Amino acid sequence: MITIRPFRAPDAASMSDIYRRSVTELGPRAYGPQQVAVWASLKPSPERLVEVMNDGRHCLVAVNNQDQVMAFGDIECDGHIEYLYASPDIAGTGVVAQLYDALENAAKAKNIAKLYSEASELAKSFLLKRGFSVVERRDFEVNGVPIHNFAVEKRLRKAS
Repeated sequence: MITIRPFRAPDAASMSDIYRRSVTELGPRAYGPQQVAVWASLKPSPERLVEVMNDGRHCLVAVNNQDQVMAFGDIECDGHIEYLYASPDIAGTGVVAQLYDALENAAKAKNIAKLYSEASELAKSFLLKRGFSVVERRDFEVNGVPIHNFAVEKRLRKAS
């Protein structure tokens, strides 16, 4: 059974590992070896995750019966989703959908007008199924390696 709960500082080490595993194990489905390596090099440290998850954003984790983090996500105060990562062990099980739904409900409760993110190829298909639209493809380099993602957004309420 999966439980969605707020982030706690001791979750950060597991979250950093989930980021790395997600990128290195799932990333090759859509990106080349150099791209995966450079993306993995951006892995946030546990200390960095504690810092950012306590900066006012809404951060949730999906945990199993042993309270082990299986997935995590956040929404910043302006609606930006910086993180939405899951352990490869639970990919395709619906856990990330549950986590995303809880994040979107929190955004609606905070009266956030739209959600937006920079989605990988893998995250893009997940988010499109949840009503996001692609604004543009973003091509850039990280440490000299060309890589891309997609600017995506979803309106939660009409712009005022």
